[in-house]
Amino acid sequence: MTKITVPLQMIDLHGDGFHPLLDIMLFNQPFKVVLDTGASRTAFDRELLLAANENAVITASEHLSTGLGTNSMESATALIQNLWIGSLLIPEIEVAVLDLSTINIAYSQLGHPEVLGVVGSDILVKHKAVIDFGKKVLVLK
Repeated sequence: MTKITVPLQMIDLHGDGFHPLLDIMLFNQPFKVVLDTGASRTAFDRELLLAANENAVITASEHLSTGLGTNSMESATALIQNLWIGSLLIPEIEVAVLDLSTINIAYSQLGHPEVLGVVGSDILVKHKAVIDFGKKVLVLK
């Protein structure tokens, strides 16, 4: 089984911890995402997803998303084709689609880059992820 090593960028939340970011490719465009082991699913911001691909098909979900400081966030899903994390190609994945604008507003105020969303445990478990904070890398299989 091939190991793929992806660099992590650690951002300092100025006294409120750290977030690991990684680069992905989607729609032949680079994006930053948060590596979030506490997220059960990978989730992308609705506005940024549509800005990246106006033809993205977003389907309303019956479920309310929990986390992100609320348990009543409306969610939807999108079927994403050809998501690249380093040299790992995920040909198709269903992601949650949420309003993550508050995260990007907070990041902007702290001088951090905008993120498309979060890579969650759905991808991390499937690809047997190992996070090495010392080396600042994510290893996937």
